[in-house]
Amino acid sequence: MVPSRPHLLVSICLLFLAGVGESVFAQQNNSSTDVTLKAVASIHGMAGPFAVAGYRMGARALRDLNLQRGDFALSVVHESPAEVQWSCVVDGVQAATGASLGKLNLRFETVPINQMVTIIKNRKTGEELRFKLKPEFVRAFLNLTEDQLASAGAKVADLSDSTIFIEEHLGKEHAKPQGN
Repeated sequence: MVPSRPHLLVSICLLFLAGVGESVFAQQNNSSTDVTLKAVASIHGMAGPFAVAGYRMGARALRDLNLQRGDFALSVVHESPAEVQWSCVVDGVQAATGASLGKLNLRFETVPINQMVTIIKNRKTGEELRFKLKPEFVRAFLNLTEDQLASAGAKVADLSDSTIFIEEHLGKEHAKPQGN
């Protein structure tokens, strides 16, 4: 028996609402790990450990500098070797902060590994944060095989910030001028 039009309409509406409710429920119950991994993958293509470390740096900087994602006061400079793993960090920072080449608030500069640093600045206040990966973190996640990257990224998403990086906070009186 085919339902009459009003019953069919009610049935469709109930199915739609059930789907929307289920979607909202799923979004509310997404863990911060899932949110982090999806955000990183949306920029980087996957959520490997160094990209997730960059995301964690960017998220920390937004909190510490009192900025919102996409804020034009934000300036990011990532200095590292032009090699995969080290350059992956900047994709994670971009995913967290919304900084981009197009907004001219994201730069990548090539330096030797011993000078690697990610600098995130609030241009309005002059406050600057400098992030360096901890040597223990690098040793634990360097040179993983491709099939190990996703699980390592998930592990990094759950680590404490202090396990991943060292953060140096420079007030506006110590911040070096930047072109952006």
